[in-house]
Amino acid sequence: MPGMLNMPQDIASVIFENSIVEFVYNIYLMVRERHTKHWAPAFKKLRRLKVQKVKLPNFREEDTISELTPDQIRSRMKEQGILPPRSWMERPITISATGAVFEPYIPPEGDGKLSSLTLGGAKQSMEFLSKKSKSMLAVRKIRSFEDNFSPSTFAEEAQDIYIKAHKALVEKDYDTLHQCVTELCFPLMTEDLKMCTTRWQFLKSLEPPRVVHARCTDIINKENIFSQVTVRFHTQQTLAVYDRFGRLIYGSEVVAKDVVEYVVFEKHLANSYGLWRIHEKIIPDWMPAREPGRKTYVQQKPVVESEPVADTAVPATPTEQSAAVA
Repeated sequence: MPGMLNMPQDIASVIFENSIVEFVYNIYLMVRERHTKHWAPAFKKLRRLKVQKVKLPNFREEDTISELTPDQIRSRMKEQGILPPRSWMERPITISATGAVFEPYIPPEGDGKLSSLTLGGAKQSMEFLSKKSKSMLAVRKIRSFEDNFSPSTFAEEAQDIYIKAHKALVEKDYDTLHQCVTELCFPLMTEDLKMCTTRWQFLKSLEPPRVVHARCTDIINKENIFSQVTVRFHTQQTLAVYDRFGRLIYGSEVVAKDVVEYVVFEKHLANSYGLWRIHEKIIPDWMPAREPGRKTYVQQKPVVESEPVADTAVPATPTEQSAAVA
């Protein structure tokens, strides 16, 4: 600018700054913006996810698979994440409980009625000591998996499991019941009580529970070990069972009974998450038969036989028939 040489320095600087601002303003007006840009860019990702491309399956793939080469079949299975087929069929199996009681304990006859001071009670004590050697070997085997296992403390734990299982049965809490009983014992406890209402109460222990029998066995291989411990309970309980109509069919909620039971508890020792659960109850042969329950049935409607009605009309004679026609 030749005219700016004769002007004062302040005026020239002001004019120079104004010219720069005007130049920048003109450049800004010349910039063209995109009109396709959304006014709210914060949800751009969500708007993109509104429309997704879906790969439709080819329903005629089985017709063309015979024409593919092994390499093409392998690449297609790898693309779809499918494992190649095997020539054998394997299915996983879990053995969480045994199917019976191995070497069951045989309760002595008259148990719970004979005193240890009598001749019969002394014989029972001697038989119990003679059979204790195998149980001690089994307890030693259990301690190799559980360091803190003790028959005296386990009897109290078994009684807590026994009470918890029966309370869950009364309340029909089958999730808790599965944690307290094995797969063998569950249908035995629940089958006859599906349509019934049960009232059970544990009153007290007449004798402290004690372990009378213990056995260990292996299934399939030597490391898969199961243990069964038989515990004797002498308790006082009340039991009342009502049918679906609310009628009492067994027991009483008022009358308490003394009960002697031999309950088998089982645990999968090889499983680090195994639990002691009720497996079965030993019922000796000398025990008297249990009182049968009073079952109710639907009363059938009486069938009334209708008697044939006799014909009281007098048959007409031939002369009367001809007279009526005339």
